[in-house]
Amino acid sequence: MAKTINNLWDDVIDFENLYFAYRAAGHGKRYRYEALRFAEELEENLIGLQNELIWGMYQPMPFRQFYVLDPKKRLISAPAFRDRVVHHAVVRVIEPVYEKRFISETFACRKGLGTHAAMNHVLWCSRVAKRRWGSYYVLKCDVRKFFPSVNHEIMKRTVRRSIFDRDVLFLLDTIIDAFEPGGRGLPIGALTSQLLANVYLDPLDHYLKEECRVKFYARYMDDFVILHHDKNYLRDLLAEIDSFLHDRLDMTLNPKTGIFPGRHGIDFCGYRIWPTHIKPRKTTVRRAKRRLRKFASVYRDSPQILKHARESIQSFIGYIRFCSGWRTTASVLERATFKASSGVDEGDAQN
Repeated sequence: MAKTINNLWDDVIDFENLYFAYRAAGHGKRYRYEALRFAEELEENLIGLQNELIWGMYQPMPFRQFYVLDPKKRLISAPAFRDRVVHHAVVRVIEPVYEKRFISETFACRKGLGTHAAMNHVLWCSRVAKRRWGSYYVLKCDVRKFFPSVNHEIMKRTVRRSIFDRDVLFLLDTIIDAFEPGGRGLPIGALTSQLLANVYLDPLDHYLKEECRVKFYARYMDDFVILHHDKNYLRDLLAEIDSFLHDRLDMTLNPKTGIFPGRHGIDFCGYRIWPTHIKPRKTTVRRAKRRLRKFASVYRDSPQILKHARESIQSFIGYIRFCSGWRTTASVLERATFKASSGVDEGDAQN
């Protein structure tokens, strides 16, 4: 049984920790209204938060909710700035506790890891599998509606396997229940949700690596892949995973979960991966083309859109440089010529 950690609360409520949490919460958001208001009386606001935490009076404010449509429709629940500060303060203290427990094959929202580390690990897995077996199969799994489905009681029990500090646990319970008291779900848009999502699925990681002895494995949030030469083995393993998720985590797999030959490539973390090369995901390329086509169509009447078009192009180039996609880049950039109307400098209209 894993050792539980106590005596964390003083580190959470330490004023210096709260100050650095404020700095982290304001990264990239320093000039937003909420952040500016908080900074106007920074010391008083931090002391106020500190006192609320010390006396057990802290209560999160309502989330600001909105939808994003790219790459798919998702409800974002953004915490108030003062709550972001609290989230950073607690994560700064408890994240190292869980980092010692996480396996090396889970990559989401971890320092020094991320999508490209996950992609490179899957590339390595495919190369070793190819050398060892010649041909191989891929089990690709996706947890159905993961964030909205997180069971709060299971989440709290899982947290308690590693942390024993009552004050920290009370604060984490408050944060968890703020989204939907006594129910389900973690808000997409909160820093704590990123860490807690990994904590929630950590038992699955250890089950697959330690009990099932899975060698070629990678997980990024609620998506994970397993490579093996025996398709029947993967079928049996899929049934075990399905049972584990249902019985232990109150989760189900997405119907798009399946087993397919490795020669088809592995769609993971936004790329398609083969042992010899990596290609961009087709849907990502299509979205980039659509965006640029849309920018070009409105440019004549709204030349200020050029700034956003340039940002979109730079973002796509940043994405494509991690894979073999020079032809794809050329096909996308064909949409990057903007025709200016009279009165607009033609030189400004070229990208």
